[in-house]
Amino acid sequence: MEKEIKRGFYEGERSLFASEGLKIYDTIFGMGESPLKESRDLELYGCMFKWKYPLWYCENVLAKDCTWFDTARAGVWYSNNVTVSDCSIQAPKNFRRCKGLTLKNVSFADAAETLWNCENITVQNVTAKGDYFGMNSKDICIDGLTLYGNYSFDGAENVEIKNSRLLSKDAFWNSKNVTVSDSYIYGEYLGWNSQSLTLINCTVESLQGLCYIDGLVMKNCKLINTTLAFEYSTVDVDINGKADSIKNPSGGVIRADTVDELIMQRDRVDVSKTKIILRQDSGKKVCVCRCISGADPKIG
Repeated sequence: MEKEIKRGFYEGERSLFASEGLKIYDTIFGMGESPLKESRDLELYGCMFKWKYPLWYCENVLAKDCTWFDTARAGVWYSNNVTVSDCSIQAPKNFRRCKGLTLKNVSFADAAETLWNCENITVQNVTAKGDYFGMNSKDICIDGLTLYGNYSFDGAENVEIKNSRLLSKDAFWNSKNVTVSDSYIYGEYLGWNSQSLTLINCTVESLQGLCYIDGLVMKNCKLINTTLAFEYSTVDVDINGKADSIKNPSGGVIRADTVDELIMQRDRVDVSKTKIILRQDSGKKVCVCRCISGADPKIG
């Protein structure tokens, strides 16, 4: 039988330990660790968490219109089937090793080390500020993420992101099977050491971005102020407009209107494996500022 708690106030360690079938309204969980540890089948409405570890080892949790204060660190760990909607989360290090996680209309004031080692994640209309967001998580579907924080999605796998804005240095390092569409990405060293990174209808600004990638695909993307791109990457790239600077791709095809700087070094890469296709028929389509090679790359 479901039990309801309204306007409660709880302090002390494990105050509602191993609860089942609770609907909790407008309740404050004050000082005291792990108030709902090992609980299941919970519905939380308008609740306020003010201390550490409120939801660990839990199953089947709905939290709506709730608040995690800055002292409610490491809020949801080792929990499954958790839906968090219309919530404000001020504390860092939330959501670790969770499976079946939905975040909708959520704001993270301090998302440092948040969403680590989780699986089967849905994110919709989320704003987060903090470094190392999404590390080593997999099977992620995101629609509408605004992220302010470096080193995001390091080691992540099977990620789909759309309609998002990522201000994130070193995003997608060591990742596998990531697709980003209709989004803006800003950050140095984007995507290094990743496998199967696909960008569709994206605008990218990056210093030394998109390097060391095994299987980079770009479709109808803009590269704005992006220099020394594609170093040691295998590419199938379609750039809408100009490419500012390209350096030593390992192989593949690059399509662009024009290329301002092309650096190809025969002691670093086999330049014959890269084909550059230029769409604009201008008098000076490519400015080869430093081309050190025994054979020119294929330019057509």
